[in-house]
Order: sequence, then C-alpha cells, then structure tokens
Amino acid sequence: MTVQTTSLKGLDLLAEIGRLKRERNAVILAHYYQKPEIQDLADFVGDSLDLSRKAAATDADVIAFCGVRFMAETAKILSPEKIVILPDMDAGCSLEDSCPPDQFAAFRKAHPDHIALTYINCSAAVKALSDIIVTSSSAKVILDQIPKEQKIIFGPDRHLGGYLARKTGREMLLWPGICIVHQAFSETELLKLKAEHPGAPVAAHPECPPHIIDHADHVGSTKSILDFALSSPAETILVATEPHIIHQMEKAAPGKTFIGVPGGDGNCNCNMCPYMALNTLEKLYVALRDLEPRIELSPEVMDRARVPLERMLEMAGRTVGQGDVGVPIIDTPEKIDPAISGD
Repeated sequence: MTVQTTSLKGLDLLAEIGRLKRERNAVILAHYYQKPEIQDLADFVGDSLDLSRKAAATDADVIAFCGVRFMAETAKILSPEKIVILPDMDAGCSLEDSCPPDQFAAFRKAHPDHIALTYINCSAAVKALSDIIVTSSSAKVILDQIPKEQKIIFGPDRHLGGYLARKTGREMLLWPGICIVHQAFSETELLKLKAEHPGAPVAAHPECPPHIIDHADHVGSTKSILDFALSSPAETILVATEPHIIHQMEKAAPGKTFIGVPGGDGNCNCNMCPYMALNTLEKLYVALRDLEPRIELSPEVMDRARVPLERMLEMAGRTVGQGDVGVPIIDTPEKIDPAISGD
C-alpha cells in the first residue's frame, strides 16, 4: 500500500492522529525498530508479543500496529474481536517470507517424528502448523522442558536455532531462513568499532550469525538488549540489532553513548529494517482514518495458531519447568512473566 501524501500537506499529523485515536478508541503500538517519531506517539513501545498482549488487555476497539505484518497478525490472534490495522501491508519480514506455509507443511510431513518449535517471526498460517511458538527470550526455557529424545524442527531463523543448539547441545533440524538485517552486520566493521572503543561491551540479537555472536558480551532479545544497555556500567555500548532501539536507550540513559554496529562496508543503511521503515506518520493517519489496511484472518487459522502461542505462555510462564507439550491451560494469564515476550 502506498499512501498519496500530497493531499495530507498542511495537516497537523500528530494532532490528527491523536484525534482519530480518540474517535476510534484505538491503541497505537510501536515496535522498538520503528522511527523515533512513531515510537514517541505510541501508547506502548516494545517487543512484538509484549505489545500484542498489552493491547489485548486494553478496552480499545482498534489496534494500530506500527511494526510488520506477522506482529499485527499476532495481535489479531490474541484480540480476535478487535480491528487490527497496519499502516502499510507491504511491511513484511524476510523470516516470514523465507517460510511459505505450503513448503513448511510439506517439510513437516517429511519429518513426522519431529515437533515444530517455531520462532514468532512467521505468518499466522505457519504458526497454525506449529507445535510451540517461541520468542528469542523464551526459546531456551521451552527447549529445556522437551525430552532429549524428542526430535525437533526449528524455524524459520537458522541463526537463532543454531545459537540455541550451541547453547543447549541439542540437535535440531533447522529451517534455512534469516533476518536480512541481522545477517548484514559486518564482523570487520564490528572489530573496527571494538578497536576504536576498547572495553565497550557488545550487545547482540541471536538472529545475528555466529561471527557476530562470537564477539558479543550479551546475547538476547530486543528487550533484553535494552535492559543490558541500561544496567551495564559501561559508558559506551556497541549494539548489534536494528539501530532504532537506540532511541529508547538514549531516552533512558542520556549520559551513555550507544553505537549501532554497521552492516556491509559501514557505508550503507543495511543495518536498518526496510520493512519497518515502510510505516510513516502519514500512513498511520490514513490507516486510522480509513481503518485500512486491516488484518483479516480466518477463525480456523486464528484458533489453530492460538494453540502453540498458549503452549509457549504455559511452558515459559507461571509453570516454568513443568510445561506440557499437550493441551495448555491459561487460566490466569496475568501471572505470566512478561520477560518471555521478547522477540
């Protein structure tokens, strides 16, 4: 979807977005990888699952999700009665694109003795084909509860799966997907930064390839990286994830210096997510005005996708260490630890 912004000239976009939010009884969500101006006007800023859960707990009629499509789909799965809009329906994800549902279904059929642990960065249709959804912060907790003899498919991120395999010693059949942003980080440029800033710790997302992870002092989800950056005594921190999270770091710790690790040869913007960048204030205004583009999922897909999501919450929430790969029981979701929500 491409918004024609010429007709919006002269509008006070912030005021109009605020007006429409009140009129629509909407809640605005912004992922950490959104532009600062979108983060600053959002009701909630955070990781994708945490945002969806927070929106579900509100009395809003409309969820405006400034993120990417799979995140908005998760919000719809958790809030099927709410209208969920995405400012630009072309805001996809390379991980989602790498794992078409028909190919994933065929892969599962070819390995019937495996269960599927699937990273939340996938389509609703792939979630519906999965046994347990995981986030980067909940994956190890869940993996530790699965019997050693159980064979596992992990997808769609092979780097996250590989990191977990190295960390736990578990063999897993990895789907070959990657995040184009985290894949692009340059080891050469990172080593240059480390030389320029001796002693500065490196915080990296587990979607990064091993040659970046190997230099990291902290590996974790976006929320985990944020927490590490704020709690570390270091005055300078090197950040190997999408750099728009640095906006929250600078707001919370203005006395520190946060440096994004470059991609490529250090002269490109390939460390920024091109899909997240499709969301703009203009598109958010139009989406709230028209209540389009709207996330539409069939009841069957939502029901099937909700099962592996609830399994994750059960296994990594209030019954840590006692999770059951069978039927989940989420009778007190308010007791689930929000720390598992990081992507």
